[in-house]
Amino acid sequence: MSKLTNKESNYLPLKHFQVSSLLYQFINQDVLPGTGVNEAAFWSDLESYLLQFTPNNKILLAKRDALQAQIDQWHAQHPAPFSADVYQQFLRSIGYLVEQPTHVSLDTSKVDRELALLAGPQLVVPVMNARYALNAANARWGSLYDALYGTDVLDQSGELAPGASYNPARGAAVIAYGRAFLDEHCPLAHGSHTDATDYRVLSGGLLVCLKDGSNTTLVEASHFAGYQGEAEQPKVILLQQHGLHIEIQFDAEHQIGSQDTANIKDIVLESALTTIMDCEDSIAAVDAADKVAVYKNWLGLMCGNLSESLTKNDKTITRQLAPNRHYINAQGHGFSLSGRSLMFVRNVGHLMTSDLMLDADGNEVPEGLLDAVFTSLIAKHDLLGNSPYRNSREGSIYIVKPKMHGPEEVAFSNQVFSAVEELLGLAANTIKLGIMDEERRTSVNLSACIAEANQRVVFINTGFLDRTGDEIHTSMCAGAMVAKGDIKESAWIKAYELNNVEAGLECGLLGKAQIGKGMWAMPEMMAAMMQTKQAHPKSGASTAWVPSPTAATLHAIHYHQVDVFSIQQQLVAQLNPLNKQRLADLLTPPLAIETTWTEQQLIAELDNNIQGILGYVVRWVEQGVGCSKVPDINGVGLMEDRATLRISSQHVANWLKHEVVSEALVKQRFEVIAALVDQQNSGDPLYQNMAGNVADSCAYQAALDLVFKGCEQPSGYTEPLLHAWRRKFKAS
Repeated sequence: MSKLTNKESNYLPLKHFQVSSLLYQFINQDVLPGTGVNEAAFWSDLESYLLQFTPNNKILLAKRDALQAQIDQWHAQHPAPFSADVYQQFLRSIGYLVEQPTHVSLDTSKVDRELALLAGPQLVVPVMNARYALNAANARWGSLYDALYGTDVLDQSGELAPGASYNPARGAAVIAYGRAFLDEHCPLAHGSHTDATDYRVLSGGLLVCLKDGSNTTLVEASHFAGYQGEAEQPKVILLQQHGLHIEIQFDAEHQIGSQDTANIKDIVLESALTTIMDCEDSIAAVDAADKVAVYKNWLGLMCGNLSESLTKNDKTITRQLAPNRHYINAQGHGFSLSGRSLMFVRNVGHLMTSDLMLDADGNEVPEGLLDAVFTSLIAKHDLLGNSPYRNSREGSIYIVKPKMHGPEEVAFSNQVFSAVEELLGLAANTIKLGIMDEERRTSVNLSACIAEANQRVVFINTGFLDRTGDEIHTSMCAGAMVAKGDIKESAWIKAYELNNVEAGLECGLLGKAQIGKGMWAMPEMMAAMMQTKQAHPKSGASTAWVPSPTAATLHAIHYHQVDVFSIQQQLVAQLNPLNKQRLADLLTPPLAIETTWTEQQLIAELDNNIQGILGYVVRWVEQGVGCSKVPDINGVGLMEDRATLRISSQHVANWLKHEVVSEALVKQRFEVIAALVDQQNSGDPLYQNMAGNVADSCAYQAALDLVFKGCEQPSGYTEPLLHAWRRKFKAS
C-alpha cells in the first residue's frame, strides 16, 4: 500500500499508485463489464505499465528541453542572418535532424475505407461536450439545402435575405444551386436536372422524365448507386461520385417538395467522413472529475447509447447517434451505408500530467499514458460489438496522437500502444496512429516519424497553428518575428504544406491512410471557405478540417469537384525525395529583416494578439470552454483553441524578448483590451468582467502569465498555465 496524500478522501490506494475514486468506480462499474478484462488484473497491469513507461516519458521531455537550450545558445552565438548550411549541420550534430530513411513502406492493415479509399471533410470536436460530439458523429450526412439557405454562400441581401420566416426567393436560389450541383457532378445524357419532373428506377438504372416529355438517363450509369422505396416512385435516389454519396429525397407533401416540379424536398450529401473526438486542444479538462466526464462521453459513443436532451422552441429534443441508412441497389439487393462519421479519439500529448492517478510520492502521472489505456479500453466495446452500431468495421481503434517531437517520440507512442494492446488483450496493431505534423522536429523528420510506426499510421495532418507556435518558440532567440499575419507568407509555410503531402505519399500512404490539412477558422464565412478551401483537395490532401457540420456539407462539394486520388497518383509520379531547398525553407524562421514598425503598427499588432488571448482565456479559465468562437479585434468570429493561443502568446513574448515592445506598453494594451473583451461578452450571464478587477481576475492573470512567462514555457505550450489557473478558479 502506498501512502495517502492530503487528497486521501478522493483516492484509493493500489500497490504503487493511488487512483481517483471517481475513476476507479467508473472503470469498474461502467467500462470493464463486457470487455473481457478482469478487474484485479487490469489495475495491477496498469500499475506495471505506468512504472515501465513513466521514466521514458520524462526522458523524452527532458530531451526537448535540452535541445531547445542548445538551439537558444546557438542562436545567441550566430545572430541572424545565419548560414542555412551551418544551421543544418548544427541541428544534425545535436540529434535534432536525423537521417531520413531511403524507403518507407507503410504496412498498416485493417484500415476502414473512410481513411484509405475515400476523400472528404473531417470534423474535430470536444468530446467533453455531448451535444457537439453527437452532432459531429451524425454529420456524416448533411442537407445541402439547409447549408445553402443558412449561410452566406448565397447572397444574404435584398430579395435573397433569409428574413424571420421562409423566403421563397432564397429557397428558389437554393434549389437552383442544388440542380446545378447535380448537373455538374451527375449529369444527364441530355437535358438538365432543372427540367426533371420524375425520377424512377427501371431495368436496374435511373430513368429521368423531363418537362418536354422526353426521358433520359445519367451520362455515367455508375453514378446511380441505389434507392429507397418503390422503384416506380422512390423516396430517395442515391447517387455517387468519387466514392461520395448524394441523396435526392422526394416528398410531395413536404413544404419544399410540394412546390418542386419533381417533388424533390432536399439534396443530402455524404459530408464528414471522419470525426476526431478530441480529449486535447479543444477541451478544458484539468482534474479527475473533468477527465471522467470526457471518458464517459467517449464510452457513450463507443457503446452507442450517448444521448443529450435540449429544449428548443418549447420542445424537448433528444439527440442520439444516427442509425445506418438502407437502400436497394441496381440489382435489387439491399445494402447499408453508415449513418455516422468514422471516429478517431485524440489523446493528449506527452507533456501533461493528470491527477487521475498519483504515484507513491503523490505526483501526478503522465496523462497521455492514461489516455492511451482508457480510451482504448472503452473502444474495445466497439470491437466486441457491444453497441447497436459499429465505428470501425475493420476492427481497429483510431487514436490521434498530437504534439510529438520527432521520431523518438513516435517510436515511444508505438511502444506504448503495443503495451496497451497486451494489457487489454488486443491483437497486435489493433490501435492505429494518427500523427499530427505540428511540431518542427516532426516536420523536418516526417518520413522517419512515419517509419517508426509504419504498421500503425493511418493519418498525418498539418497542424499549421501549433506548428507556427512551435516555430516561434524554437527560434525565440534567433530574433524578432514578423507580424503575426505575415507569418502565413513565410517560406517555411509553403514548404511545410507541400512536404506533408509529398512525404506521406513517398512513404506509401496512397490508398492506405489519410493525408490531412488544417482548419477553416471562420464558421460564419462559408462563401470565403468555398472560394479558398478547394485548395486542400487540389494539393492532394484526402481530408481537411472544418468547423461545423454545415461547413462539412459545403466542403464536401470540393471533393466532388476534385478527384483527390488522381492528384495523389500524379504527385507520386513526380516525387523528388532529395529536395534540399524544401528542408532549407522548413528551417528558415520568419524573422523580421527590419524592426522599424511605427508605434501605431505596434499597438495594432499587440491589440490583435492580446484580444485573441483574453477572449479565449477568459472562457477557458472561468467557464471551462476549451474551444469557442471568439470575436477578433474587428468583431469577426474565429474558432480559437490552445493552438491559436500558443501563437498569440508566443508572438508577444518574442517581441518583448527582443525589445520590439516594452513591458509597460504590453500591460497598458492588456488593460485597454480587457474592457473590449468585456463588452464583447456583455450578453453572457455567466461572464465576469475583467476590467476594473484585473488583480482578482484569474483569467486576466492567466493571460498575463502566458505572455510574460511565455519564453520559459515548455515548447511554448499553454496547457501548464491554463490548467493551473483553471484549477485555482475552480477552487475559489
